[in-house]
Amino acid sequence: MQAPGAATAAALAAMATAVRPGITPLELDAIAEQAVRDAGGAPNFMLEPGYRHTICANVNEHVVHGIPDDRPLEPGDIVALDAGAVVDGWHGDAAITAVLPDASRPDRTDAIERLSHVTEQAMWRGIARLATASHLNEVGEAVAAYVHANSDFGILEDYIGHGIGRRMHEDPPVFNVPVNRRGPEVKPGLVVAIEPIISAGGIDTVVEDDDWTVTMADGSLSAQWEHSVAVHADGIWVLTAPDGGAAGLAPLGVTPVPIP
Repeated sequence: MQAPGAATAAALAAMATAVRPGITPLELDAIAEQAVRDAGGAPNFMLEPGYRHTICANVNEHVVHGIPDDRPLEPGDIVALDAGAVVDGWHGDAAITAVLPDASRPDRTDAIERLSHVTEQAMWRGIARLATASHLNEVGEAVAAYVHANSDFGILEDYIGHGIGRRMHEDPPVFNVPVNRRGPEVKPGLVVAIEPIISAGGIDTVVEDDDWTVTMADGSLSAQWEHSVAVHADGIWVLTAPDGGAAGLAPLGVTPVPIP
């Protein structure tokens, strides 16, 4: 699964470089598709019935499954960019959140940067826990503990992480909050997408008329960060990070180990 992970990482890196005021989600979609294909993959979101794009672009109050459109991004926007790739029948899936600073509204910029930061760090806490966990649902405990200790943000419970492999979405579910069961044993061969989705307000959502875009019911802003992570005999490796997750995990005392 390293090849689809690398193709997914290439798409996210290309979008992170390109995102700016004035660019549209549709333009970012084209950039991501080109990066995936240049890396030898194909966009796996296009395998979903009725979906024709490489990415989901979730701007401001849109939280997941946002269809890329032609509205230019503006200063003060926050946008989650979710992408995936398939290579030789194996899948990768990951997401980043980009903040477009607004010099005229520094308070808003600070608030959305904090929302993204807390979400990203919650993801890394979940990944770090996976490295030492005996059972998978310890990941959600770590995610929630970090969010609650560092903010009053809401953790969406209806949209969670998942197993990934021959299909983009597989069992087991990966919760972002504590649940009343331990989940499967963490052992070599387990590959999961860890993806906290965090709201600045409540956690209730509505599905728009396009039957894809999910919006926060209270109109609050949201952020999403995601990586696909493999457990192998010698440790963990973040498949969708170019460095295997080394930079994100180093402050947490975890060293990812390349897959033999």
